Amino acid sequence: MKIYTKGGDKGLTSLIGGERVYKTDERVEAYGTVDELTAFTALLADKIAADADMRSHVEMLRRIESRLMTVEALLATGEGGRDKTERLQCDATELEREIDAMQERLPAIDKFTVPGGDERVSLCHVCRTVCRRAERAAVRAAQIYEIDKRATIYLNRLSDYFYLLGRTLAEHFHAGEILWIP
Repeated sequence: MKIYTKGGDKGLTSLIGGERVYKTDERVEAYGTVDELTAFTALLADKIAADADMRSHVEMLRRIESRLMTVEALLATGEGGRDKTERLQCDATELEREIDAMQERLPAIDKFTVPGGDERVSLCHVCRTVCRRAERAAVRAAQIYEIDKRATIYLNRLSDYFYLLGRTLAEHFHAGEILWIP
């Protein structure tokens, strides 16, 4: 089977369920942004994989990649496709446990964190900001179409996860957190 079909040459694509929409459709924008986030998440995992102490974080990031594929499917579901995605697993509970565990181990701060100090920390912030953009796109789509709320809930929690992972990596790699002092 060829990778190209020429079906999108006129600016259309298919959603799960067969509905044809323009590639400018809010749902396509949302799942495309999540696809970008998935790629950045993979890059982050690759960047920390060589450190044996990061093994649990790498494993979590790999699970997140899989969940992001689920979020994409939830966002890409059109008319007649709900039955194909209703059994997909996309629960923010695991993220909440990870967020709570990281937050317990980190010192409290009362300032905003500025990205930087180490490329792995900065990459966490890239993931966080792309995640926020994906969430905004998903919310825009949900204002127009019936979008499974699991997608927006997961994205909302995930940006918090990336923020705390950035703080965790700053501490682990002795990068020192950069705090915003206005």
